[in-house]
Amino acid sequence: MAKTALAALGTSVFSEMTALAQQHSAVNLSQGFPDFEGPSDVVDDAVAALRAGHNQYGRSLGVLPLVRAVAAHSKRFYDIDVDPLTEVVCTAGATEALAAAMIGLLDAGDEVIVLEPFYDGYPATIAMAGAVPKVATLRWPDFAFDVDALARLITKKTRMMVVNNPHNPTGKVFTTAELDAIAGLCTKHDLIAVCDEVYEHLTYDVVHVPLCTRPGMHERTLTLSSTGKTFSFTGWKVGWATGPAHLIAAVQRAHQFLTFCASTPLHMAMALALDRCDHAFVQTLQGQYRARRDFVVDLLREVGFIVSVPAGAYFCLASMPGVDDDRAFAKKLVIDAGVAAIPPSAFYSEAVDEGRRLLRFAFCKSPGTLADAAGRLRRWAKPGDDGDPRGL
Repeated sequence: MAKTALAALGTSVFSEMTALAQQHSAVNLSQGFPDFEGPSDVVDDAVAALRAGHNQYGRSLGVLPLVRAVAAHSKRFYDIDVDPLTEVVCTAGATEALAAAMIGLLDAGDEVIVLEPFYDGYPATIAMAGAVPKVATLRWPDFAFDVDALARLITKKTRMMVVNNPHNPTGKVFTTAELDAIAGLCTKHDLIAVCDEVYEHLTYDVVHVPLCTRPGMHERTLTLSSTGKTFSFTGWKVGWATGPAHLIAAVQRAHQFLTFCASTPLHMAMALALDRCDHAFVQTLQGQYRARRDFVVDLLREVGFIVSVPAGAYFCLASMPGVDDDRAFAKKLVIDAGVAAIPPSAFYSEAVDEGRRLLRFAFCKSPGTLADAAGRLRRWAKPGDDGDPRGL
């Protein structure tokens, strides 16, 4: 079952659009990785760790400096007490933490509730576990949360709910009231919550509240995060899961056979980076990304898009009047404008038409890259000889 379900997912849309962008020398606003370096002192720490001989297998649950730093980070930002020895497992990115959670906690036939549009790793890892996704839709343009629609999906087979907050690709940041509604369903039906919070420090004018802090959720929530988004080293793949010891033990049972441990020297370096990560660092980070977000929102509106302004993460979803085939439009934008975006219908399985009128633009790029994209989109948006802008 899992093999068939995974095969049906096909090739990742990220690979497809990045290849197309390279083929046409387009500015790549599709895949969500920075095109600039993270802090130089973190790189220096990694070099020092390599030179110091931290080059062999580490502790499977995570090297001690990193699990202690993860626990201290949870206390510093959210006043959450985490036992670094039993309530943290460090992984090869949050993606591996997600896969290990699905494999370690689900049996074939279990049902898992996800919210669409979703990060495409969710259905893939659910398929790996032989489980079945049940989907509720967050709808354009405000991506309002419908607790009743969510409740209707729950059956006796429902085992887990996956919540991505801040949310990729919409940029939605769930309110405390929405999180409490999710908590109410999880506690009522005895569900495990897997909360993907990799964008925890990328919020704009709103506060991120971890789901595990809501009533009844500490003992049933796995929280996933990573340093890729916060420190702009996505290629280092330093992630983790935190939660009660019995859930972490289940993740570890899978993790030990997936990678056993992740990159020891990079984990040593990121332990130091996390220890330096304070509120001032996060405020500076948020200010830099808020400026990027505002630039891209204004640009997209200028060239004719209707934009849903994100409250978190580093993506904008935008629609172009008259467009109802996002894949064709995304390819046309690469060829005609030289700018690549993601067609988000790939992030839907139920209300696919919701995604077909949208594109996702990543703004985790340098000012120079964003300025290049702006020039290209402005030239593309100028009316042609027939008066029709963009050749639509």
